[in-house]
Amino acid sequence: MATVNVYLTFNGNCEEAFTFYKSVFGGNFPYVGRFGEMPNENDASKLSEEDKRKIMHISLPISKETMLYGSDILENQSSDFVIGNNFSLSLNVNSREEAESLFQSLSENGIITMPLEDTFWGAYFGMWRDKFGINWMINFDDPKDEIKL
Repeated sequence: MATVNVYLTFNGNCEEAFTFYKSVFGGNFPYVGRFGEMPNENDASKLSEEDKRKIMHISLPISKETMLYGSDILENQSSDFVIGNNFSLSLNVNSREEAESLFQSLSENGIITMPLEDTFWGAYFGMWRDKFGINWMINFDDPKDEIKL
């Protein structure tokens, strides 16, 4: 069964925002990854120094059942950034098959922004905007991988 969490997108101030959220909710960040830490085959070497320091992914547990996720956008994406729709519903599922089924059903007549694929962080992951304009992400963590988002 899928769990649903909110994934927030920021225009360069993700770290500041999550430091604030941590001061409110408490806890620790189980994972903080920066764009500059991506493997070079993912074009990290082509990023500006500013983009390399930006948050690629951060997570903060805010309850036993809920994680708050976030990331910054890169400089070349800033013209697409709109406050008010800078979030996605993030589904974490228990199998590749569940990921494929939900991705296929929920993306029907929508816009796929990243097809389901194996990622360098060990997850089977995809993103889309559904036919109603809602942004979604889906993630299946391979249990044999050590990095957990």
